[in-house]
Parts: sequence; structure tokens; C-alpha cells
Amino acid sequence: MPLLPFPPLLLITDRAQAAGGLPDIVAACVAAGCRWVSLREKDLPADGQAGLLAVLRPLLAPVGGVLTVHGDPALGLLCDGVHLPDGADIAAVRRRLGPGALIGASCHGRAAVAAAARAGADYATLSPIFPSASKPGYGPALGAGVLAGLPLPTLALGGVTAGNLPDCLAAGAAGAAVMGGPMRDPAGMAALVTALAATRGRKAGI
Repeated sequence: MPLLPFPPLLLITDRAQAAGGLPDIVAACVAAGCRWVSLREKDLPADGQAGLLAVLRPLLAPVGGVLTVHGDPALGLLCDGVHLPDGADIAAVRRRLGPGALIGASCHGRAAVAAAARAGADYATLSPIFPSASKPGYGPALGAGVLAGLPLPTLALGGVTAGNLPDCLAAGAAGAAVMGGPMRDPAGMAALVTALAATRGRKAGI
């Protein structure tokens, strides 16, 4: 099972919220210490997403960063892995991408995380932990306590900030995933990286 990138802080792209060109936003976040980016631009055709992956990869390569893609396993062959929707056939994707690919799953409850673990995912995102400005009304918010005792390295997603990230880690999160905040203001990525480092975000065995 591949290790989570370090720091375990996943930047999910959303060019609709990006305050500027997406490559510039990602470059700024990488400069602030982000080492893991997942392209989530599902409205684009596959060739458009492939083009963006080709642009983003050189931004991460010099720092040993990891680039994944949300949704399409075929595009996962062009980067380091794929993040799948809840209910996807994780085992089939693993057979296609191989043991070295980083495969994650979007989950919205503890049972879904357990199912992803049984299917062979490397990690899960669990959301929404807190109310999210990116998806107002999406929920209800689960709260940090839901992150305790999960059978798979799990990233807190939804409304995560530098202020509440320590609570997520203390509860049991392996790290965090963020989207809207850094997309709108990449300067905020540095505070997230600092908060993660201050609370020793990487858990034993991850």
C-alpha cells in the first residue's frame, strides 16, 4: 500500500473558484509547502484534463510532489493515481493501475470508509467535517469526532481551516483535504502546512 504524501495535505482543484489561472494557484500552493494535488475538473473532456495534468506535473516534480486525478481511472495512468467517488469499484481500478498507484475514495460516513478499506483503497476523504463555503448546505456536518478509530488513513474534508485542523488530527485524521479556501486565496496554504507540522500530522504507520 503506497504511503500518503507528506505532508498529508491534499489540494483539490476547482478552477471555477480559482483566483487566477489554475497553474498559478497550484504553483503558489506548492511554494507554500503543498506536496499533493488532485485535479478535480470533471466538467472537462478527458483530453482537457490530460492537458492540465501535463501542465501541473512539472510544478510538483521538482519537490517530489504527488499528482492525482479525481474520477477517471484512465487519467490515473497519466499521473500518480486516482481519487474515486463513493461506491466505485476500487478493486477493479487497482487491477488496472497496479499496486504502486495511490487510490483514494470519497466517503460521507464511517461505513463507507470501512467499505473502502475492505476494497483496498489507500486512503479516504470523509466529508463534510465542518460546514463548507464551497458547498453551502451540503451536509449535515459530521464533526471532528467522526474521524476517530477509522480502519483506513482518512483525510478530513469540508470546512477545514488552520484553526480547526488540529482538532481533526487529534480526533484521528491522517491529514486533511482542502479545496475552496486555497483556490480563492492560495496564501492560506502556508497556515495549513504550519498547522499540520505543529501537530505532527503524520500518524504512526502512515
